[in-house]
Amino acid sequence: MKDHLLTLRNVLGLLLAGSVGGFIVFYFGGPMPFLIGSLLSVGLLAMIGTATDRPLPEFPQPLRRVFVGVIGAMIGQSFTTELLGLIPELWPSLLAVIPFVALTQTANYAVFRRLGGYDKTTAFFSAMPGGLIEAITLGEQAGANVPALTLQQFARIVLVVITVPMLFLIWSGHSVGSAAGQRLSNDPATWIDVVLILGMALIGAPLAARIRLPAPMLLGPMILSAIAHISGLTDTHSPAWLLHFSQLVIGAGLGSLFGQSNLRQLGRALWLGAVTVTIMLTLAILTAVLLNPFVPINAETLFISYAPGGVTEMSLIALSLGVTPVIVATHHIFRILLAILAITLSPRRWYTDDPGPHRP
Repeated sequence: MKDHLLTLRNVLGLLLAGSVGGFIVFYFGGPMPFLIGSLLSVGLLAMIGTATDRPLPEFPQPLRRVFVGVIGAMIGQSFTTELLGLIPELWPSLLAVIPFVALTQTANYAVFRRLGGYDKTTAFFSAMPGGLIEAITLGEQAGANVPALTLQQFARIVLVVITVPMLFLIWSGHSVGSAAGQRLSNDPATWIDVVLILGMALIGAPLAARIRLPAPMLLGPMILSAIAHISGLTDTHSPAWLLHFSQLVIGAGLGSLFGQSNLRQLGRALWLGAVTVTIMLTLAILTAVLLNPFVPINAETLFISYAPGGVTEMSLIALSLGVTPVIVATHHIFRILLAILAITLSPRRWYTDDPGPHRP
């Protein structure tokens, strides 16, 4: 009982710290305030704690997973029969994911080898433009430097999550998920809606994991919610406060990971990450502009669909922007699957000096 109370106190403390950062960004009209604000404030505290030998308590991953599932259930609400009819028309943009993954993997690998000085294995798996957990798992099996790989993949997601809303702020002059709040539905949400959303998050994720779907925490609730809405079984409405609280939890969870590294390691990862993210976002912008005349969605949605952040975080940005998050999630899931497939099928000599066992 005492351990549970201590854990609860620690979680409330981290969320309070995240809320402070969130409200500061909110006050100044910054983009995605409760995601970026909590990430930065908790991340700063985590680094200070590591430097002073007073580390922050670990953020409980099961709690983060629940709210990733909440985001998935919210995305599932966007599924309509009209949207399902639109997806076959997206084949040019989905097909373009193939060269996008190939180009970003190649360019990122060159950066990590030449500028970062990483060994071949660590550079190869750090270069993966998607699938943080999968990249770390596969890299560990191949003999990569796991701490460096983890930090580098984490830096990719953090930098994209911060940069993309800033780009939209500069481009449009409007903050993403700013003080005005984001209405996810024209109808008022009730406590029954919240219970149903949480239920789909708690049920959908384990089901997806059981059948080994990629990104089960997000994809399971999303599919469950989509089926429920398309079939007319339910018609939930998401309150804006639930979106903001989900941002807060996910941001605090990401920020707490900063405590696993020192300032020198973090600075190196962020510098290399800035170079590779610049390359990837530039390619994403070019791809979005080139494809825009050939697909029935706007360039902004295409850009978010290619921006190489986490599928959860990019879908959350899509929700806050009011663009169709289902299209964004579809592209990101395909990108992650393609990146994993490309890595697993790559000859071993591409990422290690050890040729491995002979294959007939």
